[in-house]
Amino acid sequence: MQLIDIILLAIVEGVTEFLPISSTAHLVLVSNALNIKQTEFVKTFEIVIQLGAMAPVVILYWKKFLIDRMAMRNIVIAFLPAAIIG
Repeated sequence: MQLIDIILLAIVEGVTEFLPISSTAHLVLVSNALNIKQTEFVKTFEIVIQLGAMAPVVILYWKKFLIDRMAMRNIVIAFLPAAIIG
C-alpha cells in the first residue's frame, strides 16, 4: 500500500464516518477501486483508522457517559442486539 492509497482511504473514512452511510463499505469499495489487496495489514489499517474516527467522540462524551446513568443505559440497550447476534 502506497502513501497516496493511505491518504485516500483516510479521507474516505473521515468523510463517511459521521454520515448515515457505511464508512466500512466505502473503505472496501475504494480499496477495490485502487486494486489494494485485502491483506492482514490492510484489514488492520482499516480498523485502526475507524478507531481513530470514533476516538474523538468517545473522548468528547466520556464524562457524559459516566455521569448520566440514562445515557449509559441507552448505550447498553443499543449494544445488546449487536452483541447477541454477533
